This record gives sequence, C-alpha cells and structure tokens, in this order.
Amino acid sequence: MAETSAPRFSPEQVTVVFLLGGPGSGKGTQSSNLVRDYGFVHLSAGDLLRAEQVREGSQYGDLIKTYIREGKIVPMEITVALLSNAMADSLTAASESEKKSRFLIDGFPRKLDQAVFFEKTVCPSQLTLFLDCPEEVMEKRLIKRGETSGREDDNAESIRKRFRVFVETSMPVVTAFREQDKVVSVEATGGVEDVYARIQEGIEKRGITRV
Repeated sequence: MAETSAPRFSPEQVTVVFLLGGPGSGKGTQSSNLVRDYGFVHLSAGDLLRAEQVREGSQYGDLIKTYIREGKIVPMEITVALLSNAMADSLTAASESEKKSRFLIDGFPRKLDQAVFFEKTVCPSQLTLFLDCPEEVMEKRLIKRGETSGREDDNAESIRKRFRVFVETSMPVVTAFREQDKVVSVEATGGVEDVYARIQEGIEKRGITRV
C-alpha cells in the first residue's frame, strides 16, 4: 500500500473554515464581513476554476473548460490543487508581520469525498460555517437578485434544481462534520446584520477572534 503523506499545511500554521449554504443563503455577503473583521483570506472554488480556465500556460485550463462545457463536475484533484496553491501563494505574498493564515473557503467542499480529500492532502479544517436557510427564503432572494444580476440560473426552476443538488450532495458534508463537532450552524434568515451577529457569536465560541 502506498505511504500516505502528511497534509501540505498543519492546523498550527493555518486555520481553514469551510463556508457552506444553499444558493441564496448569503455566502457572498457574509464572506465580505468575515474578511473585513476577522482577517480571513476568501477563497472561492468557483472563482479559482473560472480564473484558471483563462490563465495563460495553465496545465488545467483546457480540461476545466471541457468539463464545464459538458456540465460535468471538475475532478476534485484539480479543485483541491487550485485551493492549495492559492493558500500557498497567499502565505508567500504576506510579510511575516501580516501573515494572513486564516482561510475562508466558500462553496467547497460540495461533496463528502472532496472534504475527505482536502483534509487529507491540504489541511484539516477547524470548522464548517453552515448558513441554514429555508428553501422559500432562498428562492425569493435569488428571484429578486435575478431581476438585476443577469444570471441565467436565477429563475425559479433552476433555483429549485440547485437546491435539490445542494441537499443531496452537500448536506452529507455538514452531517459528517457535525458528527465531529466541527459545525457552526447559523439561521440565515432576517436581516444581513442579524445573520452576521449570529455568525460572530458562533465562531467566537470556537476561538476565532477579531483581528
């Protein structure tokens, strides 16, 4: 059997928080707040994949394009490699005095095998922040966003489909981490500030302090 190598980073070096929630649960808005107040580096798996498609000299670009064009999920090895490299780049870029070693990973892991692979090869996560929001609230928010966003998938049918996919594939991740006592679940209804206050209370109980 092949020897398993240690993860690239240790939890002593870096703090990894996964941010999960259904479409329209407010991940983007709350990410900005957490970056501002807690010094997180925000990494979005989707953004990294989109950027890699067009990066000159990318070893993965064509492969990612093909998968996305065919509507398939990009292999997790590629997504995890991009996240791992982005973390390394961020740590290298920061001077010793301002080392930002907290990473907020948004919309990942989407499936349980991705979570296991990331923790084994990159770094064990400290916690998963789960924005728990009823489907009808998310649907209202996204339909409203669709009036101005121009996003093709901000319509009722697509939203329901995306919600089903989230429940089927991502909720097992939340369940698995909850069993390890690594989930801060926040009710993501009401005003943005109300939700953020709940998030702050939840993560500060787990030892993540403001910077």
